[in-house]
Amino acid sequence: MSQTYDRGTVEDFGRWREFTAGMWAWILHKFTGWVLVGYLFTHIAVLSTATGVNPSSEAVATGGDLYTTTLAGLESLLVVRFLEVGLLAVAVFHILNGLRLLFVDLGVGLESQDKSFYASLLLTGAIVVASVPTFLAGVFG
Repeated sequence: MSQTYDRGTVEDFGRWREFTAGMWAWILHKFTGWVLVGYLFTHIAVLSTATGVNPSSEAVATGGDLYTTTLAGLESLLVVRFLEVGLLAVAVFHILNGLRLLFVDLGVGLESQDKSFYASLLLTGAIVVASVPTFLAGVFG
């Protein structure tokens, strides 16, 4: 009773090897967009809980408010600093690729889309690597 259908290369998991730079740019742009949306919801949740009405006893004992105590506690964690570097990488790539797409939509650089995608990746990497010391300052000292 059951029939099988040939679905072609859509179901082939090795198909990612055939992707061009344009397809990778599209995938990364969508991925970074979703990461930024997730970050915004997380950011709102953390900030809304940090400005709560009932301050913790630790915040009151140290003389600070809950917001300051919460942010100081988060900033002291190494994993949060690495997540901030990741957020920078996601945001910078999303911005640069968005600008690249804007120029392509305007008809500028249509023949060099692959090169501009690779340039946006390279520039993102350079900005992130140059920013790592700033993000990790104060954690190891």
